Amino acid sequence: MTQKGSTVNTEPSAGVGRTPEARRSLDAGRPLEGKVVLVTGASSGIGRETALALSRVGARVAIGARRTDRLAALVDAAPGDILPLELDVTDPESVQRAVSESVARFGRLDALVNNAGLMQSGLIVGADVREWRSMIDTNLLGSMYAVHAALPHLLESKGAVVQVSSTAARSASLGSGVYAATKFGISAFSESLRQEVTRRGVRVIVIQPGFVDTELTSHITDTTMQAAAAGIAASMRTLRPEDIAEAIVYALSQPEHVSVNEILVRPTDQVQ
Repeated sequence: MTQKGSTVNTEPSAGVGRTPEARRSLDAGRPLEGKVVLVTGASSGIGRETALALSRVGARVAIGARRTDRLAALVDAAPGDILPLELDVTDPESVQRAVSESVARFGRLDALVNNAGLMQSGLIVGADVREWRSMIDTNLLGSMYAVHAALPHLLESKGAVVQVSSTAARSASLGSGVYAATKFGISAFSESLRQEVTRRGVRVIVIQPGFVDTELTSHITDTTMQAAAAGIAASMRTLRPEDIAEAIVYALSQPEHVSVNEILVRPTDQVQ
C-alpha cells in the first residue's frame, strides 16, 4: 500500500538483479553513503583529511580530539554531516562518551578510525619515562579503549575498525624504541581482534604509513632526534595526509565479503 500522492518505483533496487560491475558503477561516486564513522585525532593531519574524505563520499562523520577549536573549523570545511566531540583517548570514560554521543546523534556506528597518535622519539638511555607513558597511553591503550567502546555497535552493524599505525610497526630504528613498541602492539592487538570478530562480520584494517607531512614530528622534545627526523623528511617527497585518507576510504569502500586487512603506504623515495 502506498500513501496518497506517492508513486510505486518499478525500477530494481540498487544492487538487485544487477551485475557486480553495474553495482560498483552505481556506488562509485559515494560508496559510503549514509555510513557512520568515528575518527579519533581528527584535529589535524591524517585524521582531519580522513574526516573530509569520508564526508565527500557520503559518510556521516563524528570527529574527536582534544583541540575542539580545530574541530569547529573542520565542521565548517566538511561538505556533509559532521559531529564534533571533545575526546581524550587516554581516558576510557571520554572514549565511551564519544562513542555513545556518536550513536545517539546518528543512530548507529559503522566504522571506527583509530588515528590519534603521539611520537616522542629519543634514546632509551637517559629517557624521560613520562614520554614513554604518554605514547603508550595514547597510541596503544587509547586505540584499545576506542575499540572496546565501539565494538558492541560495530558487531551490530557488521562494521569495521581502522587502525592507523606506521612503518615503525614493521621495523624499529634507533631512537624509535617505545614508539615502535606501541605500533608493534597495535599490530598484535589488531590481528587478535581480527581473528575474534571476522566471522561475526567485522573487518579489521591496519594502515601503515611511511613518512607523512604532518605535525607528528613536532611532538619530539629531543632536539637531536627532531633534527634527524626533519633531515629524513627533507630527503624525500613525503606523503600527504590526503594520501592516507584515500587509502582508508578505499579499504572501507570494499564489498562486505572483502577485507583489506593491511595497507602499507610509503613515499616512493623512502628506503626503509
